[in-house]
Amino acid sequence: MSHSPPSPRAGGARTVRVPEDRDGQRLDNFLLGQLKGAPRSLVYKLVRSGQVRVNGGRAKAERKLAGGDEVRIPPVRLEADGAPQGGPGRSLLQALEAAIVYEDERLLALNKPSGIASHGGSGIAFGAIETLRALRPEGSFELVHRLDRDTSGLLVVAKKRKALTELQALMRGEGGIEKRYLALLLGRMPDGVMSVDAPLQVGLRQGGERHVRVDAAGKPSLSHFKVLERRGGHSWCEVRIETGRTHQIRAHAAHLGHPVAGDDKYGDAEANRRLRDQAGLRRLALHAASMAFALDAGRAPYVLHAPLAPELGQVLDRLG
Repeated sequence: MSHSPPSPRAGGARTVRVPEDRDGQRLDNFLLGQLKGAPRSLVYKLVRSGQVRVNGGRAKAERKLAGGDEVRIPPVRLEADGAPQGGPGRSLLQALEAAIVYEDERLLALNKPSGIASHGGSGIAFGAIETLRALRPEGSFELVHRLDRDTSGLLVVAKKRKALTELQALMRGEGGIEKRYLALLLGRMPDGVMSVDAPLQVGLRQGGERHVRVDAAGKPSLSHFKVLERRGGHSWCEVRIETGRTHQIRAHAAHLGHPVAGDDKYGDAEANRRLRDQAGLRRLALHAASMAFALDAGRAPYVLHAPLAPELGQVLDRLG
């Protein structure tokens, strides 16, 4: 006989005690784990309206919870009725399941397809993390980092709180994680390694869209570009980044005068149109290829890889 957790009476709420291994987790992420399939926008609405309480008081979405905290969660209907709360569609679930390239007891790595956001928000009901939670409702998953929606490749998700905090500490430190990308840059890049040490500042354009530019008042940002091959007059490059700023590679490549092919924000619209007609490039030519780090204070090394997306490989073949 199967037992399901007691559901609250109509109009009632439930109170959940925060487990010790969730100590330090943000309230919004804790709620996403409790309300399986709920879009992030709904969670923020519940918090802003005061329907969610922590130890009896109102709280902000970014509040860090402590083990033993009591969180009041209001009743939420998530049945599929044509609204986005119904959960990710079957094709998205299948795409994410097929995208898993590595998994152990503490980490899961996805080869995220281009066009899928890392997480929901800004009009996107379901990103990779929400879809993964819907795919594995019994698990606990937290994003370690993010990839731009249009960038394909390695997206690492923590299954254990300890792994998440350790990886986030490595990301904040110098050289704690080695990230390697592959990118098609427009034009003929010089041979050898070109390093771009240029601070980046995030601004908002009309409509709330983020746009990054090189600015002395920005955050320190360092990228290294190395040409691997010449393809059709353009440069297939390996990119290593020592910092993980928003749109860092795209902004630094544009700063060099060799923007990423297919980039409709920082790139060259005319060159992108020619590449679409000539080689069928219909996406950003940027792929997160690998990540290397070590957990357990250096005792557990990881080297994770995400194979190049087939549609990018086809573009390179057509360019010769």
